[in-house]
Amino acid sequence: MTAVLLLLVAALAVVDITQGTASTGPSEVLKALTGRASDTDTSVVVASRLPRMTAGLLVGAALGVAGAALQAVSRNVLASPDTLAVNAGSYFALGVTAVTGASLPLFVSSGIAFAGGLAAAAVVLGLSGLGAGTVRLVLAGSALTLGLTALTEGMLLLFPEETQGLYQWNQGSIAQGSGFGSVVRIAPLVLVAVAGLLVSARRIDALALGDDAARGLGVPVRATRVTAVVLAVLLSAAAVTLAGPIGFVGLCAPALVRLLSHRVRGLGRARVTLPVAGVVGMALVLGSDVLLRALVPADTAVAVPTGVVTSLVGAVFLVALATRVRDSGGVTEVDRLRIRSRRAFVVTTAVLVVALAGVTVAAVLLGDSGLLLGDVVNWAQGRAGRSVSFVLDTRVPRVTAALLAGAALALAGTLVQAVTRNPLAEPAVLGISGGSALGAVFLVTTVPLAGSWGMAGAAFGGAAVAALVVFGLSARGGFRQNRLVLVGIGFATGATALISLLIVLTDPFNATKALTWLSGSTYGRSFADSGPLAAVVLVGAVLAAVHRTELDLVSLDEDTPRLLGLDLGRGRLGFLVVAVLLTATAVAAAGTIGFVGLVAPHAARALVGRRHVRVLPVAMLLGAVLVCGADLLGRTVIAPAQLGAGMMTAVVGTPYFLWLLVRSRR
Repeated sequence: MTAVLLLLVAALAVVDITQGTASTGPSEVLKALTGRASDTDTSVVVASRLPRMTAGLLVGAALGVAGAALQAVSRNVLASPDTLAVNAGSYFALGVTAVTGASLPLFVSSGIAFAGGLAAAAVVLGLSGLGAGTVRLVLAGSALTLGLTALTEGMLLLFPEETQGLYQWNQGSIAQGSGFGSVVRIAPLVLVAVAGLLVSARRIDALALGDDAARGLGVPVRATRVTAVVLAVLLSAAAVTLAGPIGFVGLCAPALVRLLSHRVRGLGRARVTLPVAGVVGMALVLGSDVLLRALVPADTAVAVPTGVVTSLVGAVFLVALATRVRDSGGVTEVDRLRIRSRRAFVVTTAVLVVALAGVTVAAVLLGDSGLLLGDVVNWAQGRAGRSVSFVLDTRVPRVTAALLAGAALALAGTLVQAVTRNPLAEPAVLGISGGSALGAVFLVTTVPLAGSWGMAGAAFGGAAVAALVVFGLSARGGFRQNRLVLVGIGFATGATALISLLIVLTDPFNATKALTWLSGSTYGRSFADSGPLAAVVLVGAVLAAVHRTELDLVSLDEDTPRLLGLDLGRGRLGFLVVAVLLTATAVAAAGTIGFVGLVAPHAARALVGRRHVRVLPVAMLLGAVLVCGADLLGRTVIAPAQLGAGMMTAVVGTPYFLWLLVRSRR
């Protein structure tokens, strides 16, 4: 088996060095390697293609071994540099360094990436617990990844000159512009880390027996686990420094080795599993690069990062694993039967109405140009001056879009959580927001002059596909929490990779446009953009209010609705269609805004109980206040520069999400 894998890697390496933009085919490559080619062909092969191929081998080996080590010490088949937020931590740390404008040597940059990745992995492992369940680890890692990525993308938008090229780098590419220089400097680091893991292989095997059994064998459990995690993160940091984040190789390579272990004896031991996972990682990285250049024209393939292809493969892998993984580490809502009085509902609603009015007035008056209430009154009556009219003509539609988007996402999250009986189900986590964004970005990149209704239609199409995939694969067994969340995260990952691919293929130098859209910005919105959203919010709110009793029944269990004569399948489908439509129009009007559909329904149930006649209005008010307030902060805190509302909600929603995991674990 080892010989077959090595032959496969060798064949992929040979094919990889024959691919490129220059007209240097296999015969010219052979002459260059034997010293009989022209100076031009030799330069192409030696300075470009061989370093790219070598970098692919080194990165694949590092990520494969790192993923196998992390899965072994955490006893979790979904642990990897991606799911532990190691890549996001490294990206954030390098972003902070880039903002300072410091020009650092390669080893210093690698050390900074290592520190960021190690801190992120420590947070995720601490929150999820070792062996506590796959879904908890993936949720903690995904939430932290969203928060750190939002902060990093905020820095990219605020400091475009200092962070130039960092967005493209974050997609992951094995192309080496400096020849073998970076590869030669990183290779010893990878070899030392792999050697350290192989030395600890016996102790890592003992951890698989359980902590108590390992201690009984004389193994220092804590020291072994910390050493393995540190070395795995060091491998990931080396790969990130060399080629940027190459997604999901650390997840897929050990998974493939596990499939082989059922047929090949001996693969269950770490001293064999680790190097074989490294070889499989090499095959994955080089195979993705070869496949990309075989399917896409050479001049276009140069602009497509290898990490986009591996992320697409990894997303499919994650969805496939989600349908097989059995996990008891889910998250349940602690206060399931909490009952609140009518007085609490009235007081909460009144406070939220006042808060909504206050944040709306503040959003209209504050910004890069301060206004007075009298200016707004004059503008409404058509008697304002030119400068005031210009400011309010652009600001009021933004405030309207933020309010409607917040209410729509909160209502969508409430419906999805009720139908699935899952407290973590919300449009962003389940991939519906990602599908909407993919549809909208596809229309923007192919039909730049598309109107508001066309954008809403494209977003709805993407959301519909996402819903069909996620809910279709999760419907068996009654929307089990683990399967639903993992399939949703996998689809969201694939949608993000496809969005990056669209941006790179259509307009690779305009990353700011993509970042602005994906950050949930209301910049440049008009009343026409909010028209479809207003209509959908109105219809959705009316339908939810009319069927509020059915929502209460559906959220209880499987049997009660049927005993009372409710068609459970039809009811679920109707509520999900409304939720998808709400999410799609919200994304079309205000971009991708995460965590609102999670935070607002949770907070509403905590404040007024679980009856949807009370939860629905309170959640919509909370969502509107949250998004409008986030948009206001993004426009005013660092004015005249601006941050998207989606970034601000991610900064608020990530700690809440992680706190929810800790609370449910207690």
